[in-house]
Amino acid sequence: MTLVRWDPFRELSQLTVGSWVPPVDVYSNGEHEIVLKAELPDMTRDAIDITVEDDTLTIKGEKKFAEDVKDEQFHRIERRYGTFSRSFSMPQTVDASKVTAEYKNGVLTVRLPLREEAKPRQIKVDVAA
Repeated sequence: MTLVRWDPFRELSQLTVGSWVPPVDVYSNGEHEIVLKAELPDMTRDAIDITVEDDTLTIKGEKKFAEDVKDEQFHRIERRYGTFSRSFSMPQTVDASKVTAEYKNGVLTVRLPLREEAKPRQIKVDVAA
Protein backbone atom coordinates (compact mmCIF):
# COMPACT_ATOMS: atom_id res chain seq x y z
CA MET A 1 0.00 0.00 0.00
CA THR A 2 1.32 3.43 -0.93
CA LEU A 3 1.12 6.26 1.54
CA VAL A 4 0.10 9.61 0.10
CA ARG A 5 0.99 12.71 2.03
CA TRP A 6 -2.08 14.88 2.64
CA ASP A 7 -1.77 18.31 1.13
CA PRO A 8 -4.60 20.64 2.22
CA PHE A 9 -3.86 23.04 -0.65
CA ARG A 10 -3.92 20.42 -3.44
CA GLU A 11 -7.70 20.70 -3.83
CA LEU A 12 -7.51 24.48 -3.88
CA SER A 13 -5.36 24.42 -6.99
CA GLN A 14 -8.07 22.44 -8.80
CA LEU A 15 -10.71 25.06 -8.02
CA THR A 16 -9.32 27.89 -10.09
CA VAL A 17 -9.48 28.71 -13.78
CA GLY A 18 -9.82 25.74 -16.14
CA SER A 19 -12.58 23.59 -17.50
CA TRP A 20 -15.56 22.70 -15.36
CA VAL A 21 -18.83 20.85 -15.75
CA PRO A 22 -22.09 22.53 -14.76
CA PRO A 23 -24.65 20.30 -13.01
CA VAL A 24 -27.65 19.36 -15.16
CA ASP A 25 -31.11 17.88 -14.47
CA VAL A 26 -32.97 16.11 -17.30
CA TYR A 27 -36.61 15.08 -16.90
CA SER A 28 -39.89 14.57 -18.75
CA ASN A 29 -42.80 16.80 -17.88
CA GLY A 30 -46.54 16.36 -18.36
CA GLU A 31 -46.52 18.52 -21.51
CA HIS A 32 -44.90 15.80 -23.65
CA GLU A 33 -41.44 17.27 -23.70
CA ILE A 34 -38.03 16.62 -22.21
CA VAL A 35 -36.64 19.44 -20.09
CA LEU A 36 -32.96 20.03 -19.42
CA LYS A 37 -31.94 22.47 -16.66
CA ALA A 38 -28.32 23.52 -16.21
CA GLU A 39 -26.89 25.65 -13.43
CA LEU A 40 -24.85 28.43 -15.04
CA PRO A 41 -24.56 31.10 -12.35
CA ASP A 42 -23.02 34.49 -12.98
CA MET A 43 -22.97 34.09 -16.77
CA THR A 44 -24.43 36.23 -19.51
CA ARG A 45 -26.65 34.91 -22.29
CA ASP A 46 -23.95 35.82 -24.81
CA ALA A 47 -21.48 33.48 -23.08
CA ILE A 48 -23.73 30.43 -23.65
CA ASP A 49 -23.88 28.57 -26.98
CA ILE A 50 -26.47 25.86 -27.69
CA THR A 51 -26.40 23.69 -30.82
CA VAL A 52 -28.53 20.79 -32.04
CA GLU A 53 -26.86 18.59 -34.62
CA ASP A 54 -27.29 14.92 -35.56
CA ASP A 55 -29.54 14.11 -32.57
CA THR A 56 -27.03 15.67 -30.16
CA LEU A 57 -27.67 18.72 -28.01
CA THR A 58 -24.48 20.57 -27.04
CA ILE A 59 -24.19 23.37 -24.50
CA LYS A 60 -20.92 25.31 -24.47
CA GLY A 61 -19.79 28.43 -22.73
CA GLU A 62 -17.24 30.23 -20.67
CA LYS A 63 -17.56 31.53 -17.13
CA LYS A 64 -15.05 34.32 -16.81
CA PHE A 65 -13.00 35.05 -13.73
CA ALA A 66 -13.90 38.28 -11.92
CA GLU A 67 -11.97 41.08 -13.58
CA ASP A 68 -12.67 43.68 -10.91
CA VAL A 69 -10.76 41.70 -8.23
CA LYS A 70 -7.03 41.06 -8.50
CA ASP A 71 -5.53 37.64 -7.77
CA GLU A 72 -3.65 38.86 -4.73
CA GLN A 73 -6.91 40.16 -3.19
CA PHE A 74 -8.47 36.69 -2.98
CA HIS A 75 -8.38 34.77 0.29
CA ARG A 76 -10.12 31.70 -1.12
CA ILE A 77 -11.40 30.63 -4.55
CA GLU A 78 -13.98 27.82 -4.59
CA ARG A 79 -16.16 28.65 -7.56
CA ARG A 80 -15.24 27.16 -10.94
CA TYR A 81 -14.28 29.29 -13.93
CA GLY A 82 -13.30 28.65 -17.52
CA THR A 83 -14.81 26.92 -20.50
CA PHE A 84 -17.27 24.05 -20.41
CA SER A 85 -19.00 21.77 -22.88
CA ARG A 86 -21.80 19.27 -22.25
CA SER A 87 -23.32 17.04 -24.94
CA PHE A 88 -26.51 15.01 -24.67
CA SER A 89 -27.89 12.40 -27.04
CA MET A 90 -31.48 13.21 -27.91
CA PRO A 91 -33.96 10.40 -28.49
CA GLN A 92 -35.38 10.02 -32.00
CA THR A 93 -38.75 11.14 -30.64
CA VAL A 94 -37.55 14.75 -30.10
CA ASP A 95 -38.51 17.35 -32.70
CA ALA A 96 -35.16 19.14 -33.10
CA SER A 97 -36.70 22.01 -35.07
CA LYS A 98 -38.80 23.09 -32.07
CA VAL A 99 -36.12 23.11 -29.35
CA THR A 100 -36.26 26.29 -27.22
CA ALA A 101 -34.02 27.69 -24.50
CA GLU A 102 -34.45 30.24 -21.71
CA TYR A 103 -31.88 31.64 -19.29
CA LYS A 104 -33.19 33.09 -16.04
CA ASN A 105 -31.67 33.55 -12.58
CA GLY A 106 -28.54 31.57 -13.46
CA VAL A 107 -30.46 28.53 -14.73
CA LEU A 108 -30.56 27.54 -18.39
CA THR A 109 -33.77 25.70 -19.31
CA VAL A 110 -33.84 23.85 -22.64
CA ARG A 111 -37.16 22.37 -23.77
CA LEU A 112 -37.11 19.45 -26.20
CA PRO A 113 -40.66 18.83 -27.48
CA LEU A 114 -41.60 15.36 -28.68
CA ARG A 115 -42.75 14.73 -32.24
CA GLU A 116 -46.49 14.41 -32.75
CA GLU A 117 -46.23 10.73 -33.65
CA ALA A 118 -44.28 10.07 -30.43
CA LYS A 119 -46.92 11.63 -28.15
CA PRO A 120 -49.28 9.16 -26.52
CA ARG A 121 -52.78 9.21 -27.93
CA GLN A 122 -56.00 7.86 -26.60
CA ILE A 123 -57.94 5.36 -28.65
CA LYS A 124 -61.67 5.06 -28.24
CA VAL A 125 -62.92 1.53 -27.81
CA ASP A 126 -66.25 0.68 -29.44
CA VAL A 127 -68.44 -1.79 -27.60
CA ALA A 128 -70.11 -4.36 -29.84
CA ALA A 129 -73.54 -5.53 -28.75
